[in-house]
Amino acid sequence: MFNPEAAVRRVLELGAKNAAVVPMENVRFEKEFRNLCASNACGMYGKSWMCPPDIGEPDELIARAKKYRYMLVYQTIGELEDSYDFEGMMEAGQKMNDLTRQVRKEMTDLFGPDALQLGAGGCRMCPVCAKRENQPCRHPEQALSSLEAYCIAVSELAEAAGMRYINGPDTVTYFGAVLFQPQQKEE
Repeated sequence: MFNPEAAVRRVLELGAKNAAVVPMENVRFEKEFRNLCASNACGMYGKSWMCPPDIGEPDELIARAKKYRYMLVYQTIGELEDSYDFEGMMEAGQKMNDLTRQVRKEMTDLFGPDALQLGAGGCRMCPVCAKRENQPCRHPEQALSSLEAYCIAVSELAEAAGMRYINGPDTVTYFGAVLFQPQQKEE
């Protein structure tokens, strides 16, 4: 039987600052979040298979996410030199994506092979996405899309998980999640 406390404990052991299991009915989706992606603030729009517009249409991604019953939400908080420390933000983002990959690697048995892993920002699996070279994804089994690409209202998700979305000056907070169905033990 699935043990949410054990899942939370393990994600914390792997390096998350906070973690919680949230029922999917407490997760709000907003298609307009994709406009943030289209504004290309992160520089990845149209340059990664795991980012919009290539990841899929908002309605299809929302429908896919809503098929799950629960979401394990976790966060990391990175310390910055100041609010303009772009290098520190990128380093903290990479640490979050490394954590997300570690969660996938170590917890597949717990969540099952059909769980949906979502990270923060772009995939970052490869130094240069194969999309930029007009090639198929090199690592589709390890590639990550983001919560925002799936139109998830992350600030509200933080609240539903009992976490702070903003954690003070000179910090950057990233969120990751695993969407899953509880695994049933076979009799």
